[in-house]
Amino acid sequence: MSRIDLPGPEILGRQGLAAAAACGVDPATVAGEQSHLSPINGRDLGGVTWSDATTVDDVVTRAEAAFREWRRIPAPGRGAVIKRFGELLTEHKADLATLISIEVGKITSEALGEVQEMIDICDFAVGLSRQLYGTTSVSERPGHRLMETWHPLGVVGVISAFNFPVAVWSWNTAIALVCGDTVIWKPSEQAPLCAWASAALLDRALTESGAPANVSQVVVGGPEIGAALVDHPGVALISATGSSRMGKAVGPRVADRFGRSLLELGGNNAAIITPSADLDLALRGIVFSAAGTAGQRCTTMRRVIAHTSVAQQLTERLVEAYARLPVGNPIAPGTLVGPLVHGKAYDAMAAALAQAATDGGKTVAGGGRVLTDAAPDAFYVEPAIVTMPTQSGIVRTETFGPLLYILTYDDLEQAIALNNDVPQGLSSSIFTRDQAEAEFFVSAEGSDCGIVNVNIGTSGAEIGGAFGGEKATGGGRESGSDSWRAYMRRATNTINYSGELPLAQGVDFTV
Repeated sequence: MSRIDLPGPEILGRQGLAAAAACGVDPATVAGEQSHLSPINGRDLGGVTWSDATTVDDVVTRAEAAFREWRRIPAPGRGAVIKRFGELLTEHKADLATLISIEVGKITSEALGEVQEMIDICDFAVGLSRQLYGTTSVSERPGHRLMETWHPLGVVGVISAFNFPVAVWSWNTAIALVCGDTVIWKPSEQAPLCAWASAALLDRALTESGAPANVSQVVVGGPEIGAALVDHPGVALISATGSSRMGKAVGPRVADRFGRSLLELGGNNAAIITPSADLDLALRGIVFSAAGTAGQRCTTMRRVIAHTSVAQQLTERLVEAYARLPVGNPIAPGTLVGPLVHGKAYDAMAAALAQAATDGGKTVAGGGRVLTDAAPDAFYVEPAIVTMPTQSGIVRTETFGPLLYILTYDDLEQAIALNNDVPQGLSSSIFTRDQAEAEFFVSAEGSDCGIVNVNIGTSGAEIGGAFGGEKATGGGRESGSDSWRAYMRRATNTINYSGELPLAQGVDFTV
């Protein structure tokens, strides 16, 4: 069902500026000529100002100068800044969620959840600031000790995508700052107010702590800014979130100058539904993972691989559930599916549906555009389900929208082969009551993804675990676990306290 109560552009524009101002953004400083559309109604929210690539050199120079001071502050002191940032995020959670909904079209619950991710990573980073551990090793030489130490890396460039306009920046920034790095953020062109508001709150935390200027900077503009950061020798690490195609361009360019890259790229995520699966549980997990965020998460479930004994029943139940999904204004209470980000996303989904039909697929739910009379310039679609006879090329291609393919299997090894037979390797799941099936799926012979779940969907990763994937997903890891190591450099130290000079491997070089 659809909800047509869409606000006018002037209302959304006022709401957005008010929320940004509440976070500390001066509307006069961000006003400009650049068009700024909301996917809620496809209309301009009011012009904003963009920078261009010529500013990047100066920004990096300032970040390098700040780094030389920031790295001297003990890590717990840096953690105190992030603690204050988390408090400010908590205070302004509703303001930032409003901006996320207005600029990228997330429903209110998911927008609030994204800000909660920011708060959670601050909590994690504060604890981490007292746990940047190295190791001590046994030396083969008498009177010697081996140890490793970790040191700040330098300037970190963060390039984020529209679908998580602030959370992914915060994952990188909270960790990078406690590690002693400085950060330059190139946000999505779709969400400048989200970026300015988040940056203003962090600036406030930094200022209150007496931190050096320019520890954190944001540069709003087009793709040329990201390209300039990628190529800049003063940027030690580029953390980029986007498509696999983007990653193929970024990775080699950073490597060519011997920089480091952390890539979070595409996903083509599947759930295997076994004969023993709790179908009620599976149904809930699939619907959220496949239709949440209008299918615009890198962890969105795009494939269901169902055992032939349960496939028909599961498909029927999914079709019934999809028919009840409220599509419409993401800010309106009760809405579960908001808009696609723009017309290109709709065109890509329509093309994928057409190709799936050519490949023998049958659309059994959704797929049509809705609310065209109320919002001709916005792109709302009914989440679609397509049953497929085989895993054709279009199924192996990530389509960034609410498009779910259903395939069938006869034995578990066949299902795992289907799960793995895509270029991407981000997230995966299995629904089963069989312990042996669950263990096999998470073993080295099972899913080849970076995220491997049992009895939950493919979306909704927690902060404590490292986030990222393999193959065309890029291999990067962000957020929890030991992902902090990507933001630091390692030094191996040998300390000789013996007064002698024995050589390793028994080498004799007596002069």
